[in-house]
Amino acid sequence: MSVARKTENKWADSMWRNPKAELRMFCFPYAGGSAQIFASWWRSLPDFVQVVPVQLPGRGSRISETPWRRIDQLADAITDDLLPVFEEKPFVFFGHSMGATLGFEVAGRLARKHRAGPEFLLISGRRAPHIPDEDPPTYDLPRDEFIKELKRLNGTPEEVIQSKELMELMEPMLRADFEAVQTYLYAPSPPLGIPFVVMGGAEDWEVKREHLEGWQTHTTGSFSLQMFPGDHFFLHPQKETLLRYISQVLVERWQNKKF
Repeated sequence: MSVARKTENKWADSMWRNPKAELRMFCFPYAGGSAQIFASWWRSLPDFVQVVPVQLPGRGSRISETPWRRIDQLADAITDDLLPVFEEKPFVFFGHSMGATLGFEVAGRLARKHRAGPEFLLISGRRAPHIPDEDPPTYDLPRDEFIKELKRLNGTPEEVIQSKELMELMEPMLRADFEAVQTYLYAPSPPLGIPFVVMGGAEDWEVKREHLEGWQTHTTGSFSLQMFPGDHFFLHPQKETLLRYISQVLVERWQNKKF
């Protein structure tokens, strides 16, 4: 437990489980998501991996904090505040949708500023950063239209949408996350020298296969792409299949040291 106390951090406050693992997997949530998404993942991953869900402001244990509205500010703060944790042992990043962009930006900052970074990136359900999203922004829609957009995206539980109290609690965070994603501008930078493992939903109408293939231009390391049945939020219905695949990747690329 001493290791867990040493690594307590507001961004990564769930580090008590499996603290002696040799590899950490920091997990970044999608827009509107929290660290709770990844709470049970440890059960399906190898014992040598410690799952570390990243908690963003405005949700979970940080519900009282104002949610942030810019990817670059989040990436700056995570890089600086989690640097002592990153330095403790080898790690990888997993991110879905907004979380994939956030993980990529943090990895870039670690490489450029600290000559450090993850062993590889696990990127899920997100277009490559240089490919613009041509859809109009939705974060500032009137409330009724914003709720229709949430229903269309199919990522917010119906019980939340139908509850006035829960929506009043969640709406500021959802709008802030949508604004962070929809105002994100990629600043061209040298490709990272680490492997990229990219995953997507075969029926995702927003992030298509060619959008996922675009990630290859951002690494000089190896690149792989795996598609799963489902839409943008395939990681929920395909959770066990996804985690079996991630487990295979972790064993092959880390335990067998294939980079």
